[in-house]
Amino acid sequence: MAMGQLRRGVAEYCVLALLKAGEGYGFDLARTLSETGIIASEGTIYPLLSRLRREGMVTTVWRESELGPKRRYYLLTDPGQRVLQQFIITWESFRDTVDGILHNEGHS
Repeated sequence: MAMGQLRRGVAEYCVLALLKAGEGYGFDLARTLSETGIIASEGTIYPLLSRLRREGMVTTVWRESELGPKRRYYLLTDPGQRVLQQFIITWESFRDTVDGILHNEGHS
């Protein structure tokens, strides 16, 4: 599996995790995920945010901006929180299993 596929697979959960702390502006979310290497560019985040909104994982609110037009901020919904919690459980188990295999733990 290419690293890009792995990143794409976890990007939506990383967005949900970033929103767990509170609302987020799309550009700020994109910058954080881009700086950490989870997404390749800002253009990747908006289709992802739109899909998460359509699926009910996030909702949006418009806020006035001192820098220009109103901005759309994203908030984690209760269903999004539940999906994130389930992913965390699944991810931790998966990560531990892969780590065990990579480090040859528990194999003869």
